[in-house]
Amino acid sequence: MPILTVRHVTTYHYRQPVAFGEHRMMLRPRDDDDQKVIESALDITPEPSHLAWTQDSFGNHVATARFAEPAAELRFESTIRLDHAPASFRVADIDDLARTYPFADAAAGTPGLACFIAPTSSDPKLDRWAAGFLRADGSADICELLVEMTQTIKRTFKHVARHEKGIQDPSQTMTLASGSCRDLAVFMIAALRSLGIAARFVSGYLHLADDDDDNVTGGNTHAWVQVYVRGPGWVDFDPSSGMVGNQNLVRVAVVHEPRDALPLQGTWIGTASDHLAMKVAVKVTAAVDT
Repeated sequence: MPILTVRHVTTYHYRQPVAFGEHRMMLRPRDDDDQKVIESALDITPEPSHLAWTQDSFGNHVATARFAEPAAELRFESTIRLDHAPASFRVADIDDLARTYPFADAAAGTPGLACFIAPTSSDPKLDRWAAGFLRADGSADICELLVEMTQTIKRTFKHVARHEKGIQDPSQTMTLASGSCRDLAVFMIAALRSLGIAARFVSGYLHLADDDDDNVTGGNTHAWVQVYVRGPGWVDFDPSSGMVGNQNLVRVAVVHEPRDALPLQGTWIGTASDHLAMKVAVKVTAAVDT
């Protein structure tokens, strides 16, 4: 079973020392059935005067730091080792009553699921696009629907690196037929919810394997989708790659709204010209545990 090491470094550079407000971090991966954190280290420079860890309502790990001293550089280095168990999506795992869409009791017996079913878009074009995965009578094999939608987005939308803040509206993503990983994830969520299928936003890390090396390295921050399917529960779907299942995906946060899954956010006090640069480096290393 692979052991992954994730090193995530974010550094802010300023022209002169500035004061820092509270900073909120979501850098530690979740402890789920298919991934378990073995070791976790968070080094912050300058050292915060206060550092607290909590878990939010979805079970995500959240750290909050406060600072007493100004500095010209602020650096966050997170190093994580975790046991990662790749899991696929199998038809045999789906409850018999949930294998065919539509299912009348989608939210039954699952507290809190209704908020992940509520539509996020009122665009008729998006609704028609989503309905295109259904048969003429409005039914569908749920496994085929989810896999085909994931792979259709990968095939027909262009995955681009977009550095602007925020998320594209799903209608804009559809018009442009392109977007970042977070844009494509939000688009797929909107399409699924238009069909009454529970879906949520996931942020974390993507492991980029190098087949020429026994200890494969590479990686970056990433966003994708989880869909609730009765039987297996929450299943990972990555519309950016077209992949189904959690292989190469490390979950850090699962949320209702993407803005709640930012890896790092905070404030500083100074003039706009004081800010020089922000640099982010992510490295994922995998090795087989012996």
